[in-house]
Amino acid sequence: MPTERKSPDAARRSRPARQAILTAALDLAAEVGYRRLSIEGIAARAGTGKQTIYRWWPSKGAVLFDALLALSENEVGEVGGQDGAAGLPDTGDLAADLKLVLAATVEELNNPRYSEPMRALTVEILENAELAATYRERLDQPVREMKKRRLLAAVAAGQLDPGTDLDLAIDLIWGPLQNRWLFREGPLTSAFTDALVDTALSGLAQASRRRTET
Repeated sequence: MPTERKSPDAARRSRPARQAILTAALDLAAEVGYRRLSIEGIAARAGTGKQTIYRWWPSKGAVLFDALLALSENEVGEVGGQDGAAGLPDTGDLAADLKLVLAATVEELNNPRYSEPMRALTVEILENAELAATYRERLDQPVREMKKRRLLAAVAAGQLDPGTDLDLAIDLIWGPLQNRWLFREGPLTSAFTDALVDTALSGLAQASRRRTET
């Protein structure tokens, strides 16, 4: 009696090809720049066909976005320096936790393998509505919610005023670092991010005192 043959695990079989494509996209983006990056070049470097890439991604920007996301998760954890499942660290000391997260972000942004392709991809996101929507859905919104959860924990612990605008607080803490990196306005160092955290938290505390006094 013939035995039933099991179908191959397609997901497992495709994993090496997918990783090869992501690695090729990062390598080529660093070597030739984003403008000269192409699906054909990625396929040739990865040893796959163009059809394979187009089956998983609609554009070179989408490939590079996934490659950068995977690199960030592998090397640093969740963008911002921490594992997305665990969330931001919560030792009970909000300032120390934020300084740790931003120091990890600085390490990531100072890594040319990440920063230069990401800088090019940022420009593409501004011009490509589909890629921008993917970025918001898969990275920006989840990361923002993770940051907000940590600040909510600080509110519950009495470290932030319950009336604090958490979205504004996130912009105050992370926005200057993003701007300095994007526009190359100065060196990215832990000294800068430590001062940034202290200044932002001090400003939020002062705003809280003013609300109490009025």
